This record gives sequence, C-alpha cells and structure tokens, in this order.
Amino acid sequence: MHNNSPVRPRNRLLYGSLTAGVMLAGFLSRRLLGHYAFIRVYVGDVLWAMMVFFGFAFVFRKWAAWKVATAALCFSACIELSQIYHAPWIDAIRQTPLGALILGFTFVWSDLVCYSVGVGIGAVIELYFLSARYKNDF
Repeated sequence: MHNNSPVRPRNRLLYGSLTAGVMLAGFLSRRLLGHYAFIRVYVGDVLWAMMVFFGFAFVFRKWAAWKVATAALCFSACIELSQIYHAPWIDAIRQTPLGALILGFTFVWSDLVCYSVGVGIGAVIELYFLSARYKNDF
C-alpha cells in the first residue's frame, strides 16, 4: 500500500521545540535520576536517538516519517560504530562537552537497541499523535 499524496511540510517551530524538549529531558534524566542504573545506562541513549529523529524531521521537513526514521537510525548507528575508532584527534574531540554528547566514548551493542527504541518512539509520536491534526487536510 503506497500513499502518493504529497507530504505536508512539518512545522519547524513544533519540531524544534520537540528536539529541544527531548534534549532537556535527557539532561534532566542524568541530573535528577542518574543514580538509577537503568536510567543512567539506557534512558539517555533512547532520548538521544529520539532527539536525532525530531532534529532530522526539523531539517528534512518534507520527508516521509519512514525516511526520517531510517536516516536517524543510520546516523545514530554510525555515531555508535565510530566509537570503535580511537585516534588522538577524535579522542580530543570526545573530551570536549559537546564532543562527548555527540560522539560518546565506548561502543556498546545495547546502545543500538536503545537507538532503535528512541527512533521508534519518535516515529510513533509523529505518526499517531502529531500527524492526526493533518488527516483532514488530505
């Protein structure tokens, strides 16, 4: 089943706010609940990938949700796989606060699962909650 209807561009204010809100939730989860192992180990990665999904949706306003999800998941996986590589120049970037947030430090298989969950949650939010207001427009 293929939908040939044009994709209505996403609202950048909404998706920018979602990106920033998820980012804030990630920081707060670490600061306020970081003493719980499950939250420290998994929740941040789920929120990071959800932030990537909403960020890609912000940039690629006309892409279908499945394209945004695929790009966000591939980007997240590439970042995780880059953690296998260690050289002085990239490790120096990882030592900065922004570099640490974006690149991380150590490759962990479970992070790939967390990224899949985060992108999936972002896609579900878009498809079932955000796009509902557009259904009467097509």
